[in-house]
Amino acid sequence: ELVVQFQVLNQSCQCLAWKPCPLVGWGAENQHVVAGYSDGTIRLFSISRTEMELKMQPHAVALTAIAYSTDGEIILSGGKDGLVAISSPHTGMTLRVLAEHKGSPITVLQCTRKQYRDFGVEGGELWLATSSDRRVSVWASDWLKDKCELLDWLSFPAPAGPEGLGGLPPSLAAFCPWEPSTLVYVGFGVQKEALFYSLRKKQVVKKISLPYFATSLSLSPAARFMAVGFGERILRLLLCPTSEVQDYTGHDDAVHLCRFAPSGRCLFTASHSAVLLWELTGS
Repeated sequence: ELVVQFQVLNQSCQCLAWKPCPLVGWGAENQHVVAGYSDGTIRLFSISRTEMELKMQPHAVALTAIAYSTDGEIILSGGKDGLVAISSPHTGMTLRVLAEHKGSPITVLQCTRKQYRDFGVEGGELWLATSSDRRVSVWASDWLKDKCELLDWLSFPAPAGPEGLGGLPPSLAAFCPWEPSTLVYVGFGVQKEALFYSLRKKQVVKKISLPYFATSLSLSPAARFMAVGFGERILRLLLCPTSEVQDYTGHDDAVHLCRFAPSGRCLFTASHSAVLLWELTGS
């Protein structure tokens, strides 16, 4: 059932994110969605009032990734030119622009709650940015103190591709919910594999072979499941650390997006013209 629909004329919505809400007081009145568009604008929508509350333009080019900080007080956005903007959803002001990935489109932005003492740097939150050139930056931030410090910089090798970046599999990374201080990376490389990188040890600590290069990635927040989508219309569900796998078909094209629900009991996947809902039993 379609509940709410927002329409922006003459612009393509490239990415969106739900505002995280506290467990207490969850309700429609608290629900907001932020969306990034092809003209470089960001629009903040209220679900309960079915209206746009804020419009801002921190980018001069199309957005490619967007995320909220874990407390919902900051919006992180990445553009096709590789710039990452830090903005306030309250004032619409751009607080900071990071140019470390300049020149390569941002593919992923993700935040996770971490204390600064875990890594000897100041900040109550970790976040990562991934770009199409197979680079991942990890940051420690304290938004209230306007502090943002680069914690780690990863660059994954790959053979020379016959095509441009647009024809290569995407570079994707995500923090691992069940292995603290670890992130998972998939992308075009020497081997078809998922890499587990330890932020503490500063090295890859585990590799899982894949049948193809991944086109989408999601890690369950509730169980040790990892979902990987492929351009060959296959969805693979992996149980870690045993690497036990199960492949599923049913998509009409490349599985370009997969997302676990916060409960971990459901998985959403999307291909060209279909969105599939999977129920995980026995997890």
